[in-house]
Amino acid sequence: MLKKTCTAAVSILVLAASSAAFARDQPGADWITKDAAIAKLKAQGYDAVRLKADDGHWEGEATKQGSFYDIHVDPHSGALTKNELKK
Repeated sequence: MLKKTCTAAVSILVLAASSAAFARDQPGADWITKDAAIAKLKAQGYDAVRLKADDGHWEGEATKQGSFYDIHVDPHSGALTKNELKK
C-alpha cells in the first residue's frame, strides 16, 4: 500500500514539474509577438532570424554581416539580452 502511495506521489510531482517546464516554453500573454521581436532584430541589422519561446524569453539564432549568433530577446521589451558569436 505504501509503495503505491509513494509511486503515485512521485508521478504527480513529475507531471507537475514537466507541466511547469512546458509552460515556460510557451509565449506569455504579455509578451511581444515573435514577429515584433524579429522586426526589432532586423532593424539592428540581423538577418535569417529564427526564434522560439524558451525558458521565459525568445531564444534563437540569427546572422549579421555573415556571422552566426545565438541570441536571446527580452519578451516584454524586445531588447537583445544575449548576442553570442557562434564558433
